[in-house]
Amino acid sequence: MDDIPGVTRDRLYAYIEWNNKRFILVDTAGLLLETEDPLESGAQEQVDFAIQEATAIIFLVDAKAGLHPEDKHIASLLMKSGKPVFLAVNKVDGARQELALPEFYELGLDKVYPLSAIHGAGIRELMEDLIVCLPDEPTPKDIEDETTVRIAIVGRPNVGKSTLVNKLVGFPRVMVSEIPGTTRDAVDIELTVNNRRYIIVDTPGVRRKGRVKEKLEKISVIKALESVQHTDIAVLLINAEEGPTDQDLHIGGFIQKRYKGCIICINKWDLVQKDKSYVKFMLEDTKRRFQFLPFAPMVTMSAHTGKNVNKLLPLTMEIFKQYVTRVNTGLLNRTFRKILAKHPPPARGGRMLKFYYITQPEIRPPTFVLFCNRPEDIHFSYERYLVNRFREAFHLERTPIRLIFRGRSENEEN
Repeated sequence: MDDIPGVTRDRLYAYIEWNNKRFILVDTAGLLLETEDPLESGAQEQVDFAIQEATAIIFLVDAKAGLHPEDKHIASLLMKSGKPVFLAVNKVDGARQELALPEFYELGLDKVYPLSAIHGAGIRELMEDLIVCLPDEPTPKDIEDETTVRIAIVGRPNVGKSTLVNKLVGFPRVMVSEIPGTTRDAVDIELTVNNRRYIIVDTPGVRRKGRVKEKLEKISVIKALESVQHTDIAVLLINAEEGPTDQDLHIGGFIQKRYKGCIICINKWDLVQKDKSYVKFMLEDTKRRFQFLPFAPMVTMSAHTGKNVNKLLPLTMEIFKQYVTRVNTGLLNRTFRKILAKHPPPARGGRMLKFYYITQPEIRPPTFVLFCNRPEDIHFSYERYLVNRFREAFHLERTPIRLIFRGRSENEEN
């Protein structure tokens, strides 16, 4: 939220429960009847989609600004939709605003709901009348079960994130524009394919810190990184014409540090595929620069034409199955002993490093706790050796693996 007009552009969805009635609330951009701004035109299309799919509509007007000439046209437009329309007059914070209420009856709606959104006043009466017209069928809760796959589409501005989301969903669910910075908020889209529920998250483009100046743009970057934090798999989009940049590597590093599944998608492939020498160099360069994400498969695609987009969801499922793998404790410890026997941990400073046993307390990603006598002496190269052996033994080639080394004396084990 911000006082600057036009902050909301896409439809933003939230799951709500009020008096045991569950429903989806959609926040939309401000409705403009005429605009020449291409971004605002796209935002108005999103408002139109929201009106079409809605069961009921809350028409919000401003008590402090008073009745605006466009309010009458908007009210007429909403009533023609055939949906129940609730006229909510916001910013009624005192006697002066209450005096302005009668003029809003000119809009032709039966009831006016005075409220102050910022203070919460008047919300209850509006909601109690609203839920009466909502169907009794429950809507999905905002808590995904363990089979739901959460996918964040991330990357720099204007690499085709929203185009990819729309191609996956099958219709223009989010705004697409050639103007960088169109998406300002992370937008969740629910998708069901072959009885599998996906949450696709379209995120704002992540720029370099030196280029992040405006307050809203800083918030957008935070939203994008938060989306990675709360996802299962991040699809990192790279512009094929430019190849991997330092900022792409920065985003990849963020994914790695959060132990998220990852697919490196080289988008706009149709623009470069005829240049064989460039293609060979760019693929080798991408593979080399993303060596720190060895589990991340690489896909070439064109979100605009749809080429190879159909490979994305099956690949995410392959990664997800490994991402939620749980290994039987007995098998885990037997395999661990064989790994140690083949390559025992090296001594450091004349002190022997001894492992006792291993457990797996978590999935998403597979997380293993290794109990040993000197966790501080474990070299990163030996940790990498263990990770690679676990990948081979448990078929975890396409998921991050987290190892936690915990100290325990031999006497404690006995």
